[in-house]
Amino acid sequence: MKKILLFLLFFVFAISFAQNDNIFERLQAINTTGLTLYNIDGYTISSQTLNYPFTEKSLKKVYRKYAIKKDETKTQDEQLNYNNYYVGNDKKLTEDLVQNNSHYFIENQEKRITIIQFSSINKRNKELERTIINSIIQKRIPKENYASKNMDSINFAGRKIKLGMSCNWTNVNAVQCPYKGEMNWSVHKGLEDAKNTIEQQLTITKSRKNGKVISEETVEIEFEGTQTKAKKVIYDFTGITSLLASASGGKTLTIYYVATQVRNNYVSCVLSFWNNDTVTENELAPLLEKVMKLKT
Repeated sequence: MKKILLFLLFFVFAISFAQNDNIFERLQAINTTGLTLYNIDGYTISSQTLNYPFTEKSLKKVYRKYAIKKDETKTQDEQLNYNNYYVGNDKKLTEDLVQNNSHYFIENQEKRITIIQFSSINKRNKELERTIINSIIQKRIPKENYASKNMDSINFAGRKIKLGMSCNWTNVNAVQCPYKGEMNWSVHKGLEDAKNTIEQQLTITKSRKNGKVISEETVEIEFEGTQTKAKKVIYDFTGITSLLASASGGKTLTIYYVATQVRNNYVSCVLSFWNNDTVTENELAPLLEKVMKLKT
C-alpha cells in the first residue's frame, strides 16, 4: 500500500512538473530506425529499446554496446519508479566546456531494457531527465511533438514553415537544404539558457582543428519578427576537410549564431550556408530567409 501511494504521489508530481514546465511546448522528437531522438533546452536525447530481459547478464551486453566501462559506477535512481541503473560521465571539449552525459538503463513496462541517453554542455538537470524518462516510458509524449521523416515542413518554435521536399533532417531540429542553407535550433525554458547554448556552440566552432574563423562580427537582424543581434562568423576549412569541401565547390561557411525570444519561446539557433550556395539579393541563403532578415 505504501509503495502504491508513493508511486501515485510521484506520478502526480511528474505530471505537474511537465505541465508547469511546459516541456511539451519545447520538446521535439523524431523516430529513426530503432532509435528515437529528442531535443529540448539544448539537450540531445536518444532512446532505444532492446529485446533483452532486465537481467545482470543482459545488462552486461548492453553496457558493452553503449561503451560503458566495467569500472564506471552504476547506481540506481530511486526517484524513478522502475528498475534502473544510471551511469554519468563527462567529456572535456575545451578548457571551459564539458559535455555531460547521462545514461539510464531501465526495465520498461514490457520487461525489456530501454536505454535513454542525455547529452548537454556544462549542465545536468536531473528533474528534467526524470520527467523526460517518465514521458518516454509511459508513452505520454504527444504525437504532434514527433516530426515526420518525410519532411515538407517544420515546426519552428510554434510556427509551421513550408520547405518543400528537397530538404532533409540531419538530426532533431536540424535541417539541411542542398545549396539553400542549413540550420539547427533548440527551444529553451529561459533566455539565459538559450544565450549560453549559443556561446557554447560558437566556442566549439572556434576550437575545431579542421579550419579557422577568418572574420567575426555582431550584426543587427530581424529574427521571426523580433529585432535582435546575431554573431556572424566566416569559417575557412583547411587540410583534408578543405579538399572534401572544395570537391563540392564549397570552401568557406558563413554562420549566424542567434539567441532570442520567439513568440512565447526562447530559441537558440545556428544558421549557415556555403560560399557556393544560392544567395539572394538579401545576402542570405533561401532557408535562412525563412526565419531571419539582415538589417541595413
